[in-house]
Amino acid sequence: MSTLPPRVVLVTRATQLTALLARHSTRGQVEFFLNSRGQSFSELARRDALQAAAMKQVKAALPPDWSFAQVDRDDLDRFLFAPGDIVVALGQDGLVANLAKYLSGQPVIGVTPAPELGEGILTRHGLPALPGLLTRTAQGDIDSEARTMVAARLDGGDRLLALNELFIGHRSHQSARYELIHGGTTEFQSSSGLIVSTGTGLSGWARSIMTATHADIAFAPDAPRAAFFSREPWPSRQSGAELRAGLIEGDQALRVLSRIDDGGVIFADGIEQDFLRFDYGRETAIAIADEHLTLVTG
Repeated sequence: MSTLPPRVVLVTRATQLTALLARHSTRGQVEFFLNSRGQSFSELARRDALQAAAMKQVKAALPPDWSFAQVDRDDLDRFLFAPGDIVVALGQDGLVANLAKYLSGQPVIGVTPAPELGEGILTRHGLPALPGLLTRTAQGDIDSEARTMVAARLDGGDRLLALNELFIGHRSHQSARYELIHGGTTEFQSSSGLIVSTGTGLSGWARSIMTATHADIAFAPDAPRAAFFSREPWPSRQSGAELRAGLIEGDQALRVLSRIDDGGVIFADGIEQDFLRFDYGRETAIAIADEHLTLVTG
């Protein structure tokens, strides 16, 4: 273990008020914009204040000799994490998922500024617990989960990681055509796209699909497996709907061959701007990643 004091990296996401200020310049203009549409400015202001106060509490929780850095979610692709960093994700669960692919085993402490603002699955810790969690994490005396991630690798070598899920389909979510190869079976499908979910992702997008389709797939977030779901596959003379769902386990891979003329994409964890092109003739293999998220449970 390094004898140097740890560096804590605080990861945040701009609040809704901050985003509106970037568009309307002043709080007064934001308030006018919302009020003219019968919407509440006070709730956005309250959440913004909660976030600001929480950021101050995170900084106050650090021992005086520790290093500190802060990065916004939108700048993660330009930030260099060090091997010994302790990462604090302050916000909702989705922030941890957005962060995971940029890490290489660094422990992540998910903290919520207020419990009522999210589900608290990945950002489960309250601010009062943070000083103790930081100290114990630095000492290596902390419980954690190695949460499974999935990876899509294109035939050209490009690769994309996901903690929750991968989406494979058309960028506008219109009908996507592809060949699905799984367990020795090949099927041509036309659907709204594919979702490949980890155990962590089963509580998110995949959950809504299972609710709508009455599917029942469950496994632990650290299990080396993933589930795939075909969204609304259309059975016709050319396309089938038998491979609606299934599992990827161990060293298995789900192969997908694109038959999308233009606009095919693969994106991870809901970030549509960070995608791989998946147009006609491209092939991807989706498998359990070697990487995982180290989530501090405490």
